[in-house]
Amino acid sequence: MSRAATMQAPAGRPDQGRIHLLDALRGLAIFGTLGTNIWLFAAVGDAGSSTFFGGGLRWWASLDGFLTTLTLAVTNGKFLGLLTILFGVGLEIQYQSTRRRGPPWLRRYLWRTTLLFFEGFLHYVLVFEFDILMGYAVAAFVVAFLVGRSGKIVRRAMWISGGLHLLLAGGLSALVGAVALLDPQAFASTSIFSDEAARVYTSGSWWDQVLYRLDNMPTYRAEPVFIIPMNVFLFLLGVRLMRSGAFSPDADGRRIREKMLRWGLLLGIPLNLLYFVPGGISELPIRYLFAPILSLGYAGLVALATERSVLPWLSDRLSEVGKAALSCYVVQNVLASAVFYGWGLGLTGKVGAPGALAVWFAICAVLALLANLWLRRFPSGPLEMAWRKLAEAPFARGGTK
Repeated sequence: MSRAATMQAPAGRPDQGRIHLLDALRGLAIFGTLGTNIWLFAAVGDAGSSTFFGGGLRWWASLDGFLTTLTLAVTNGKFLGLLTILFGVGLEIQYQSTRRRGPPWLRRYLWRTTLLFFEGFLHYVLVFEFDILMGYAVAAFVVAFLVGRSGKIVRRAMWISGGLHLLLAGGLSALVGAVALLDPQAFASTSIFSDEAARVYTSGSWWDQVLYRLDNMPTYRAEPVFIIPMNVFLFLLGVRLMRSGAFSPDADGRRIREKMLRWGLLLGIPLNLLYFVPGGISELPIRYLFAPILSLGYAGLVALATERSVLPWLSDRLSEVGKAALSCYVVQNVLASAVFYGWGLGLTGKVGAPGALAVWFAICAVLALLANLWLRRFPSGPLEMAWRKLAEAPFARGGTK
């Protein structure tokens, strides 16, 4: 198979209109977000956990500290950034498809964002308090009005949203850094998990957790609101990458991907290795400012591996997960909840870093197997199929025009 063919569809399974690289990147992003979230599931039962704030304080003192810090340095914010960029790529693909078919873009896509917001709300309430879909829906609502404008307006909106995020994230990072420097011991004992959260997630029922998430919605929905400017910036970056041909199998596409690989890794690796600096004050700027740079490097690295047919079996499995990305995102959080929360096996706060990593790998393997079996009979994941029917229902013949 030629490199161009490899970029378009996995061997033995041509998919009309799909780009194999994008599906593989989505699959990797889904697994990578679980690589960050698995520490939330594993540590919520310990109100004193400093997994995120202060995770780099004493990484050299124990195997748990080293593995936790290393994994978060590789995953935290990086795969969320990659998934956000890919959301923008998908938005551009939908926009171009809608233009070719002729129906009104805004009415159709704003209905989709409404569905996404509602789905995210259900996911937040019923499954996982750190859901990202609600925030994506709000950012997508904004970008829907921009994607059809001129390239100049898209670029301007992109840099305005990026500048706003830089001010917000930079200001918050500076504030947290000042607190850490003024009172390092108090900062070292800071935890994102309250005593109430530890109690609810270790010994409470599933319904107790539902009520807890509803009662604490302002707290747990603060981050999705805070990163709306970042999401808008990364969505528009994905739009511009798609329009520039960054994911095309030709020479121009390869040159763009090589730049993403070179600059993403050259700048992203040193900045994200700041996670190992003692004190933990680099964790906020890494997650909200430096991580997306390395996201581009990851995308270029996967593209290079795909073009050169490195580990094609793994690429095919990632692509299958990517085709069912929404379903896999929800299912992985359900599985992690069943393993760690009190209504399931109740392992939260009881396993060290090796145990958390083992659960991560096991869930990824289960997802890959389920995606493979499902896609042998159906073209996309179950939630994707249901979501598409709901999205198209108002615009079907005889429905709302």
